Amino acid sequence: MSAFMQLVILVPCSLFLIALIKFLYDYLWTPLRIQRMLNSQGIKGPPYRFIHGNNKEIIRMKREASSKPLALTDDVFPRLQPHVQYWIKKYGKNHLFWSGVRAKLVISESELIKEVLKNSEIFPKTKATAYVKKMLGNGLVMVEGEKWEKQRKLANFIFHGESLKNMIPAMISSVETMLGKWKGLEGKEIEVYEQFRLLTSEVISRTAFGSSYSEGEKIFNMLNKLSVLVGRNNFKTRIPFIEYVWKSADLLESEKLATGIQDCVMQIVKKREDRVVNGEADSFGNDFLGLLVEAYRDSDEKNRLSMEDLVDECKTFYITGQETVNSLLAWTVLVLAVHGDWQEKARREVIEIFGNQNPHSEGIPKLKTMTMIMNETLRFYGPPSGMIREVTREVRVGNLMLPADIDIMITNIALHHDPELWGDDVLLFKPERFADGIAKATGYNAAAFFPFGLGPRSCVGTTFASTQIKIALSMILQRYIIALSPAYVHSPVTRVTLQPEHGIQVILESLHNEA
Repeated sequence: MSAFMQLVILVPCSLFLIALIKFLYDYLWTPLRIQRMLNSQGIKGPPYRFIHGNNKEIIRMKREASSKPLALTDDVFPRLQPHVQYWIKKYGKNHLFWSGVRAKLVISESELIKEVLKNSEIFPKTKATAYVKKMLGNGLVMVEGEKWEKQRKLANFIFHGESLKNMIPAMISSVETMLGKWKGLEGKEIEVYEQFRLLTSEVISRTAFGSSYSEGEKIFNMLNKLSVLVGRNNFKTRIPFIEYVWKSADLLESEKLATGIQDCVMQIVKKREDRVVNGEADSFGNDFLGLLVEAYRDSDEKNRLSMEDLVDECKTFYITGQETVNSLLAWTVLVLAVHGDWQEKARREVIEIFGNQNPHSEGIPKLKTMTMIMNETLRFYGPPSGMIREVTREVRVGNLMLPADIDIMITNIALHHDPELWGDDVLLFKPERFADGIAKATGYNAAAFFPFGLGPRSCVGTTFASTQIKIALSMILQRYIIALSPAYVHSPVTRVTLQPEHGIQVILESLHNEA
């Protein structure tokens, strides 16, 4: 055999051997090394299984949990994260499991959580999956470093202080439109989750983007489809090399949706630009979109926002500004319908502060009872069920030495259902536990209750969401007594936020009919 032929055979064989060694190193040696290292420090968990990790077990447990009917209970932890609840009982509050080849260290001890969340350099947010990337891109939720600081400043300016106060009339007007459609439906069943989806979509469109829901409807619909794809592919195992040569139908669909969203956003941006070019406006506007367009057109390259960043910010605020508020508003109406005594306390407070007039900025902070009810609702039905951080280098946290390239999973829902933090009545709906504020309710433990995040990366729109929800609830309670429909089926599911799988059906009785 000639030297050339030997080379022709040897090169592919060598490349194959190198690829095989790397594959075995990544998918066998590294997971077993990490497992041994953490096991030796007392961190146990289900054993790593080649390539799939524990994904098959997780999918099976979630399927079994969701197939069983759920009583009307606030104990939704075993329904939403049956694997985490089971492994906490079996292996402890801090335990290890595997999402494919990736190690996930669950931590439920508050001191460790605070240590992780205060250091975003060593523990940044994890890299987004292909589906999350299509949905949120490099928007504020996902971005890090200087880019995050710049984009956070823009968001802070809009969603706080005088800017937020100026949004209140638009919020009230949107609620009035919704309530106008409810007239004549007294005594009939209304599915409020869908009603609130339209309401919150209209509010975020008007306040942040200076448009109406109809203009952003395509964007909302496409983002909703993307959120379904994200949930569906959350625990699917990545098979090595496959994604480079073959794209699944879901991935192709997500790419198509992402392109469609970008086209729609840029159409809205072009309308804003054309108004300035044609002399119809002397600026791009002082709402969130206006600030983004101004940054997009900035002459200074250092401050300029790219088209991709602009689109990603719009996607982030369309979906987080709508989904989060919609979710919390719907779940709060559910608990008010179930707990009539608290509904009546909230109504008395609203009438005492606003009478029969629309809410105003001076009275909204005085809604103490409503704040207590919202906090207790967040404890049970908080929009995100957890957060994940990446370990970028070997580091000590508490008494643990953690290896690089693993993920830390902080499960809000586990903390919010922990009797050691909340007492033996942890599963009871008791808003009075928040009567003296969050700090007192948690025993001054900041890591016991953080439904909107903790530290510098906490949600920028928290006050915006709270204001909108208090306005909507106040205006509803001024007009109606809310009762739960017999048709309601309790089935919370996690997508981008915690959602009612079959909606929330209520029956409204007009207060004015009683008079």
